[in-house]
Amino acid sequence: MDRRAFVSILGLAPLSVSVRAQSRPVIARVLAASDLKFALADVAELFARETGNSVQLTMGSSGNFTQQIRQGMDADLFMSADEGYVYQLADAGLTRDRGVAYALGRIALFAAHGSRVSLDALLDGVRGAVNDIRHFAIANPLHAPYGRAAQQALQRLGLWDSLRQKLVLGENISQATQFLTSGAAEVGVTAYSLAISPVVSVHGRSLLVPDTLHEPLRQRMVLLKAADPRAAAFYAYLQTPAARAVLQRYGFVTP
Repeated sequence: MDRRAFVSILGLAPLSVSVRAQSRPVIARVLAASDLKFALADVAELFARETGNSVQLTMGSSGNFTQQIRQGMDADLFMSADEGYVYQLADAGLTRDRGVAYALGRIALFAAHGSRVSLDALLDGVRGAVNDIRHFAIANPLHAPYGRAAQQALQRLGLWDSLRQKLVLGENISQATQFLTSGAAEVGVTAYSLAISPVVSVHGRSLLVPDTLHEPLRQRMVLLKAADPRAAAFYAYLQTPAARAVLQRYGFVTP
């Protein structure tokens, strides 16, 4: 996968990319949480090379995808950043089963180059510079699990009220990250998997936020009820050591 394609559209939602092998037809249409943008592209590329089969990845907000699936959106596999959305779809009879856990996500504090905010685990640097911060980026907590985790961390540290009027909300975590890499926000909270990626890390500094500050980001995937039978091959591949190694390289904790 050519990473340059992601640079220019890092924050757009949804992002649809086909990972093709030898011009073969797509066997799996995947709706995936935006924190997987780079990691999943790498996994899909490995899968294409090893099997000769192609997949289509569409990245966006887990909450928005859940609503769209309920409304009849055509897809084979859903990879959510919050297992609760998978359970909602399963309870509605829209999935084959209740899916499997594929990762535990983490959030990171990110400061763009040029920002004087110091980074520390308890966000004391943010607290000390709160009057100077003009824009603080997070994903929208209403439908983006990583935005919800960011809100929980800020609330537990007593920073939510002082930053609330400075928030720049991304439709998903990728768009929130684009605000940081483009200079639209000096500091913010993003997915650790995005913060440490080569495309994003060159734009600033990041620090892993303690997972005690927010509810666990338990990520789950599931085959949808009307999934193409061939999509099960990619679903199974995502559970192999090779796929998990890629996820771990991007900072995910895997089962």
